[in-house]
Amino acid sequence: MELCQLTAHELKDKLVQKEITATDILDSCLQRVAQVETQVKAFVTLTEESARETARAVDEKGDYRGLAGITCALKDNLCTKGIRTTCSSRMLENFVPPYDATVVRKMKDEQAVILGKLNMDEFAMGSSTENSAFFPTSNPWDLERVPGGSSGGSAAAVAADEVIYALGSDTGGSIRQPAAFCGVVGMKPTYGRVSRYGLVAFASSLDQIGSLTKDVTDCALVLNLISGYDKMDSTSVNAEVPDYTRFLVPDIKGFKIGVPREYFQAGVDERVKEVIKQALLKMEDLGAMVEETSLPHTEYALPAYYIIAPAEASSNLARFDGVRYGLRDTEAENIIEMFASTRARGFGPEVKRRIMLGTYALSSGYYDAYYLKALKVRRLVKEDFDRAFARYDVLAVPTTPTVAFKIHEKSDNVLSMYMSDIATIPINLAGVPALSIPGGFVDGLPVGLQLIGKPFAEGTILRVAYTFEQNTDYVGRKPKLGVN
Repeated sequence: MELCQLTAHELKDKLVQKEITATDILDSCLQRVAQVETQVKAFVTLTEESARETARAVDEKGDYRGLAGITCALKDNLCTKGIRTTCSSRMLENFVPPYDATVVRKMKDEQAVILGKLNMDEFAMGSSTENSAFFPTSNPWDLERVPGGSSGGSAAAVAADEVIYALGSDTGGSIRQPAAFCGVVGMKPTYGRVSRYGLVAFASSLDQIGSLTKDVTDCALVLNLISGYDKMDSTSVNAEVPDYTRFLVPDIKGFKIGVPREYFQAGVDERVKEVIKQALLKMEDLGAMVEETSLPHTEYALPAYYIIAPAEASSNLARFDGVRYGLRDTEAENIIEMFASTRARGFGPEVKRRIMLGTYALSSGYYDAYYLKALKVRRLVKEDFDRAFARYDVLAVPTTPTVAFKIHEKSDNVLSMYMSDIATIPINLAGVPALSIPGGFVDGLPVGLQLIGKPFAEGTILRVAYTFEQNTDYVGRKPKLGVN
C-alpha cells in the first residue's frame, strides 16, 4: 500500500519510528495527484514548493509530534497568507490574503504540510461543487457523480488519497454531506468550538470549520489541532478542550441512541433507509439502546435555513463591491455602474440567487414576516434537540437522503438540490456537533451515517463512531480510481 493511502495516525507511527520521512509522504501524495487530479479536479491551487520546504524542515528537526509532517490541504475559503484564496469565485480569483486564518496558523505551528487549496461551491453556496466558477469536481467513487458540497474538493481529495486529511467549512451540511457522498469521515464541531477567524463568511451564525479524514482516529487528531478559544473570533467559546483521542474506546454498552422518525420520511431513498437501519441494528448488537424519537419541528428547518442563511449572506457579501479588494470593473463610467457591473461579473448564478433572496427577506416590510419568523423557528428546532438530549446520548440519522447524484442531474432544479441538505441543516440551526461516517453502501456508492451530539460533546460522538468503525469494514474502503 502506498503512503498516500494510509491514515494520519498510521503515518505518524512510521514517522516516529523513523521508517519514513515527511518528504516521503509528500512525494507519495504528489505522485497520486499526478495520477488522478485530471479526473477528480479537487485542487484550485497547488503549493508544492512551500509544502516541500515544510516537509524538509520537519525532517531536519525530526520532531513528529501531533500532525507534524502529514500532508493535508485546505478548502479555498480559509485565508492563507501569501497564497491566493478564491472561494472558487471570479470575485476573488486573484485575491491574496495578508494573514492566515486561525486554523491555518495552528496547522503551520504544528508543521502540517499544506499541499494546496481545494475546490468548493462558490462562497460555499451549494451541495455539489458544481457552483465553482472554475470547474466541477468529480466523485472518486464514480467520476460521473458529484462529490457533494460545498466542501466537495476537500472530500474528494481525501477519498482519492491525494492528501491525508483536509479542512472544510459547514454552514448547512457542507462537510458532512460530501463526506457521506465520498465515503470519508466528516466532522462539524459545536458552533464556537473552532475559531472562524479567517474563514470567508457565508452565514456567520451557521458557519463552522471542521475536518474530513480517512477514519475516526484521524478525526480526533485533527479536532485536537484546530479546536480552542480565539480572542479574534467574537463567537469563539472559551471552554476547555479535551484530548479527543481519549474518547476512542470501542465500547458503547449502555449508550442511549435516539432515532428521530422525521429523518426517515418521504424523500429518503428506501435503500439508504435500509443501510441506516442495519447500522442501528449493529449498534444494538454492540450494547447500545436504540429507540425511535421525534424532533417535531424538523420539517420547518429547511425553509427557515433558506431565509436565515441568504439573509446573512446578503449582508456578508456586501463587502465585495469592487472598492476594497477582489474584482473591479475598471471601465465603468461612474461608481454606481462600477458597483453593479463588478458584482454582476464577479458572482455566479447561485450566489446572486441567495443574495437576492436574503436582501428581500431583510427588506422593509418583510423582515418581521420572514427573517424574524425564521429566527423563531430556529429556536423551536434548537429546543427539539435540547429535549432529545435530555434522554439520549446521541441521535443517529442518515446524512443524506440519497447517494451521490449525477453531475448536472439537479442543476436545473434548485429546490431538489436544496433538499440534499435536509438531514444536515437542522444541526447547524441548533449549533450542535455532528459527524458523518460511512455506514454502508448502495450499488457501490457510500451511504453516510450521521451521529449528532449535545453541545461540546464531540467526544461522545467520536466514541460511538469509533465503536461502529472498529466493528464494521466500511471505513477505509477505497474507490477504484487510478492506480491503487
